[in-house]
Amino acid sequence: MRIVVADDSTLLREGVQLILGDAGHQVVAGVGDGTTLVEAALRERPDLIITDVRMPPSGTDEGLRAAVRIRQEWPDAPILVLSQYVVEAYADELLAAGTGGIGYLLKDRVGDIDEFLAAVDSVASGGTVLDPQVVAQLMTRRRDPLASLTPREREVLSRMAQGMSNAAIAARLVVTSGAVEKHTQRIFAKLQLSPDDTAGHRRVLAVLAFLRD
Repeated sequence: MRIVVADDSTLLREGVQLILGDAGHQVVAGVGDGTTLVEAALRERPDLIITDVRMPPSGTDEGLRAAVRIRQEWPDAPILVLSQYVVEAYADELLAAGTGGIGYLLKDRVGDIDEFLAAVDSVASGGTVLDPQVVAQLMTRRRDPLASLTPREREVLSRMAQGMSNAAIAARLVVTSGAVEKHTQRIFAKLQLSPDDTAGHRRVLAVLAFLRD
């Protein structure tokens, strides 16, 4: 397979590339930051993208954000996320599409080379591979629907609480109105607000949930 690998640690990136090469795969790009990852993935359109979570320029969840951006441009992109621990921000958004070709493993799993390569094959073939600790943490968090919102969705909801329309929110965040509409629909779904209610009523209920937080 043709694979893109992203990790800001040169040692870890080279180690993963060595494992993949020994298994007969070709690493077509090895990068160390989120911006370059997006560029390489969309340029190469590989059979699999493997990315760390914490990378420059933010040093926080840049890898996950890059993965979400790649999926926005290339919905079927096969992505395997590797992390030292579960980073919840953007994880729901990445996993929510349900189109397969997604994996989220803790880096400890790479130590078991057979298990890691099995995950590589599965995700590249359109499967979903989730570390048991990832599943446990995300399921625990879903007890609080508001906590499942991504940072961007919280930002949109906070603007809604200020009484701003979708158009005004789009202008403030420098995004399209369509993007804001997608965020609001995800917010309504995560807060389990009924589609049978009017949009205005759901906005009020969403804002009340935000203010109670």
